[in-house]
Amino acid sequence: MNTGKNSMIVILGPTATGKTRLACLVASRIGAEVISADSRQVYRGMDIGTGKDYKDYLVGAQQIPNHLIDIAEPGTEYNVYQYQKDFIKAYRSINERNKRVILCGGTGMYLEAVLKGYQLLKVPVNQKLRVSLEPESDHQLGVLLQSSKKLHNITDTSDRKRLIRAIEIQHYYRNHPELMEDFPKIDCQIFGVHFPREIIRERITSRLKIRLESGMIDEVKGLIDSGIEQERLKFYGLEYKYVTQYLLDELTYEEMLRLLNTAIHQFAKRQITWFRRMEKSGIKINWLDGANIENNINHIINRTL
Repeated sequence: MNTGKNSMIVILGPTATGKTRLACLVASRIGAEVISADSRQVYRGMDIGTGKDYKDYLVGAQQIPNHLIDIAEPGTEYNVYQYQKDFIKAYRSINERNKRVILCGGTGMYLEAVLKGYQLLKVPVNQKLRVSLEPESDHQLGVLLQSSKKLHNITDTSDRKRLIRAIEIQHYYRNHPELMEDFPKIDCQIFGVHFPREIIRERITSRLKIRLESGMIDEVKGLIDSGIEQERLKFYGLEYKYVTQYLLDELTYEEMLRLLNTAIHQFAKRQITWFRRMEKSGIKINWLDGANIENNINHIINRTL
């Protein structure tokens, strides 16, 4: 592999597989810096619920530099366009300091936006198009979106507003091809952290209990008390959705725990499905046994130096 300025190590995997710690251990040995690819860790103050394990970035006495964490205000909407812009800025900054880059995360959309070099294009609101789409059912909107060839900018199409937004983006792309910019070419070696499904389930459940004991409910309450709308917190999904519902007395503690645990398991399955789709589209992922951390460190270093 080319170890020059246009090279990058990528470490991905579903939630609760220890990919961040692995990335930091590799970074400590090769003098690299880590760029996060996590769609929720961009938000300040959303720490426990998004799994910002800051201790992962401390290897012995060495603090591993990290990027694209805590860069947006909670309550705002951060998207893939903004992520691409921020990624390029961080990537170039690291290169200018002659450091290696490790991209690490589990948000498939953000990872693909970098690995496939999607066009950088900020899409304005098209109110006329939105009005015309409003009478359509969710199913009809889904069919319309599937007819597009550029599905890479879709976020979560289970939400009607996001579904309409995705159609709006594709419509704009078709009508403004002259505005598109090329994403810089980056030579990547991609590694995925794997555990058997039953082990991932155990790790998710164990981690959820630890987060609840560590103050996750107080974190969500603090966000609400700071003025962030409850519906906005629900929009962020998973921990923020179900804990908010618990705080609003829409769920009992036991219901919240059960539903949230199930939702995170389902989320991990969707991540795995996304990574498999990435492989089918031509992205080569070298899968690693998550239990063999030291072997994985050596394997990554040997493959990328």
